[in-house]
Amino acid sequence: MPGIKLFLVGLMQALLVLLVAPLFAGLTRVLRARLHSRKGASIFQDYRDIFKLIKRQEVVPAQASWVFRFTPYVVMATTLLIAMVIPILTLQSPLGMAGDLIAVVYLFALLRFFFAVAGLDSGSGFAGIGASREMVLAILVEPTIILVLFVLALLTGSTDLGAISQKVAFGSISYYRPAVWLGMLAFAVATFIETGKLPFDLAEAEQELQEGPLTEYSGRSLAILKWSLSMKQVVVIALFLAVFFPFGSAAAVSTSSLLVSAAAFLLKVTGFYVIAALMENSSARLIIYKAPEVTWLAFGIALLSFVFYLVNV
Repeated sequence: MPGIKLFLVGLMQALLVLLVAPLFAGLTRVLRARLHSRKGASIFQDYRDIFKLIKRQEVVPAQASWVFRFTPYVVMATTLLIAMVIPILTLQSPLGMAGDLIAVVYLFALLRFFFAVAGLDSGSGFAGIGASREMVLAILVEPTIILVLFVLALLTGSTDLGAISQKVAFGSISYYRPAVWLGMLAFAVATFIETGKLPFDLAEAEQELQEGPLTEYSGRSLAILKWSLSMKQVVVIALFLAVFFPFGSAAAVSTSSLLVSAAAFLLKVTGFYVIAALMENSSARLIIYKAPEVTWLAFGIALLSFVFYLVNV
C-alpha cells in the first residue's frame, strides 16, 4: 500500500508540474516587463498561446523523419517521468529505486538528445545551429551537475535522491561543510543555465536564430514543445530544491502534509524565478564562445567541493 500511495504522489507531482509550468513562464514575462517599466502580457498568456497553437494547422518539413514528429511527445513524456521520480512533495522518491540520481541524469540527457537531433532533422540552418548550441551547453553544464550530485551521494552513502533529501532535511548533511555550500553554489549556477535564461539562452537566441531547434515546429507540436520546455525549467529547479532545500516536503504521505509541501514547493520555485529574473534582466546575452568561461568557473567550484569532501572539511 505505501508503494501505491507514493506512486499516486508521483502522478500528483507530474500533474502539478504540468499545470503550473506555463504559470511560471508567465511570471517570468511579468517580472521582465515590470523590471523594464512596462505593463507586459498577462501572467496567463502562456496558457492562451499553448491552446491557440494546439488549434492551428501543423506543417512538417518534407525532409523530416519520425524523429522530428515524435520528439515533442518524447520530450514531454520524459519531463513528466522526471517530475514523477524527483522527491518534490515528499522526502522520498515516489518511484522508489527509480529515484536514483544516475537515472535522472540519463533522463535529462535523453530529453536534450532528442531535442537537439530534431533540430538537425528539420533541415533548417537556424534549427541546426540552435541544436549544436544545445549540445555545447550540455557538454559544458552536465559535468558540474553530475559532480555535485556525486559529492552528495558520497556524503549520503546512497545515490537515492530521496535519501539525499532526508539527510539534508534532518541535518545529517550540514550546510556548514564547505563541500556542501560550494556544491550548492555550483549547482545553483548550473540550474540557472539549464533554465535557458539570459545570458545563457544560447540555444534559442530568438533574435538571431528564431528559437533555434523550434524553428520548423508549428501547431500542436510547437505547443507541446513550448509547454515541455517550461516544464523542464520547473523540473530542473525542483531537482536543485530537492537536494539542497527539501524543507517543507512531507515526511509522511497524508493529505494535509502534501498540501503544505505543495504550497512550500510553489513558494520556493517562485523565489527562484524572482532571483533569476533579477539576474536575467541585469545582463545581456553571452555569445556562445563566452559561455565556457562561466561554466568552467561553475565546474571549478564543483571540483573544489569534491576536494573538500576528500580532505573531510
